[in-house]
Amino acid sequence: MIVVAALYKFVRLEDFKSLRELLAKVCNANGVKGTLLLAIEGINGTIAGSRDGIDSVLRHLKQDPRFADLEHKESFAQANPFYRMKVRLKKEIVTLGVPSVDPSQVVGTYVDPAQWNELLQDPEVCVIDTRNDYEVKIGTFVGAQNPDTQSFSEFPAFVAKSLDPKKHKKVAMFCTGGIRCEKASSFMLQQGFQEVYHLKGGILKYLEATPKEESLWQGDCFVFDQRVSVKHGLQEGDYDLCHSCREPIAESEKSSPFYEKGISCSLCYETLTPEKRASSTERQRQIDLAKVRNTFHLGSRLEVSAIPVEN
Repeated sequence: MIVVAALYKFVRLEDFKSLRELLAKVCNANGVKGTLLLAIEGINGTIAGSRDGIDSVLRHLKQDPRFADLEHKESFAQANPFYRMKVRLKKEIVTLGVPSVDPSQVVGTYVDPAQWNELLQDPEVCVIDTRNDYEVKIGTFVGAQNPDTQSFSEFPAFVAKSLDPKKHKKVAMFCTGGIRCEKASSFMLQQGFQEVYHLKGGILKYLEATPKEESLWQGDCFVFDQRVSVKHGLQEGDYDLCHSCREPIAESEKSSPFYEKGISCSLCYETLTPEKRASSTERQRQIDLAKVRNTFHLGSRLEVSAIPVEN
């Protein structure tokens, strides 16, 4: 089994550029793949490898006093869900686009998975799913509001349009691994909201820690790697990803006349350009040939660069 570790930490890294080379070297030396983002505000990413490999990378990170208390969430996969290792330098480790927001200085109230159900059932609490629409559509918490965003940078506009500090006295937010709702909580406190809560460890920790019979989660949880989604107990889900539009597609959607494996789905069929269709058709042909010949073709696994790191 491959260990998949999702991690992040908001911490001031004035020297973040100088951390890149050694971190990439340690990951590669231990056979670890995935994507890590470094910025002046901290670190974020998901990596996968053997038990020893992941432990070695985490030990390396925690040797730095700024990462000594770094937390991570683990799940497992039959094969490595990443093709290569990338360590990238960014302006933000998760892009909100509001430079004044600093979760290392002010943040909302963390809520452990064990107390999350009670908060969701409070009629005075406005529950917000801070993830993107394509994530929300395959699974979310009962009663949660979908902001209908295509990227996290649209979240401030949603707040300005749909939420009011005077009306929404209590706000609870969640995301995949905790990073987006942590930054969102810092932003909302800045905007004058008084009681702002967010799920510690995100959906992944909730699905790991909460018995299915007690869960208020419905559906699958989208993840930013080759698994596409996970279910309760962090078991791999049943979704695939459309190669053309990167939308998650359920098994039932494959019966649509607009679905062509590796080429299109019902969501993108009508907008697919002739050039894109020709390119995707040739790519799928090469993948099929490689399977017949029992050889590996790069296109048979989605490039992780096409999947954003937003945990």
